[in-house]
Amino acid sequence: MQVLWFIPTHGDGRYLGTSIGGRATDYDYLKQIAQAVDHLGFFGALLPTGRSCEDAWIVASTLMPLTQQMRFLVAVRPGLVSPGVAARMAATFDRLSNGRLLINVVTGGDPVELAGDGLHLSHDDRYRLTDEFLAIWREIAQGNEVTQKGDHLNVQGGKLLFPTVQKPYPPLWFGGSSPIAKEIAAKHVDTYLTWGEPPEQVAEKIQSVRRLAEQQGRSLKFGIRLHVIVRETEGEAWDAANQLIRYVDEDAIATAQKAYARMDSEGQQRMTQLHNGSREALEISPNLWAGVGLVRGGAGTALVGDADTIAARMLEYSNIGVDTFILSGYPHLEEAYRVAELLFPKLPLSHFTQTEQQVMFSPFGEIVANEKFPKQQSITTVD
Repeated sequence: MQVLWFIPTHGDGRYLGTSIGGRATDYDYLKQIAQAVDHLGFFGALLPTGRSCEDAWIVASTLMPLTQQMRFLVAVRPGLVSPGVAARMAATFDRLSNGRLLINVVTGGDPVELAGDGLHLSHDDRYRLTDEFLAIWREIAQGNEVTQKGDHLNVQGGKLLFPTVQKPYPPLWFGGSSPIAKEIAAKHVDTYLTWGEPPEQVAEKIQSVRRLAEQQGRSLKFGIRLHVIVRETEGEAWDAANQLIRYVDEDAIATAQKAYARMDSEGQQRMTQLHNGSREALEISPNLWAGVGLVRGGAGTALVGDADTIAARMLEYSNIGVDTFILSGYPHLEEAYRVAELLFPKLPLSHFTQTEQQVMFSPFGEIVANEKFPKQQSITTVD
């Protein structure tokens, strides 16, 4: 199992839908989060994309030299950048970071935002463009010269002079719930992502994408994007969930849902259907809470509970094929520590975690009465 975190370049705070308890996501704050991710042993972090966010490539580039191990999952957006330029960007970042780049292919789901960026294609045509883009990008990124003319892209002699560190190229990640999105994923990408739907829905999606990939002679990994609210007890976790939306009023919900309704993303529609803009029955599956999606687009669900319970729910997803979890929590700095301290010891992590090393090199917890080290608890990760 691999666990990534999230770098909130579109804002952060202790509550949703309000400036109360909010904090500026300036460079100093983003740096704190990235260094926490790196220090605590997360596999990497996702950077969001869109006009409500700071540019993901620039943010990742400034954070790269301040970190040592973490990977950066950064968006490439077909139709907003050419495949040759995107391949050069990826190769440069991959070399300068010593192979710490992951590519998140984002086809887009908000026609209004896309029109503002000059892209006016229909939903399915955007995915057809993505198909052409990835076919070209993959060849260029592997060092091949490409001449290809399609319905949307015309590349003559595209090539890459400086190679990537990762071979054949930095891994491609991709999310999309529509039939055409699944076809593109099966054909091109390495990891297929889903938002945090109930396990039975995720299982159906994984099975359909896996079948499509087999028809292409390929196999994929699978990841899920979730928020997490982990506390020492179940009661504390559910109290924290309710506190997170304490300032969310009906006007805020209506405004958010109106914006999401205009989107042609099937994934966003599926997220909205989990709560239908209502506070009633937000626990849509055991310990899976849809309260975040009342006012937040994209990932709208959170796993809520104590560490043992959340680990058990994550293992349920793992048993149906999920390899990777992209988690987040509000505020993202403090919650990164909670997840590492409470949840990591319960998980079969496949990547290095720093916590086991800290005991050897520094005081682990505050020294009692200025002279006595506190008793150390076992933090060995699950095999």
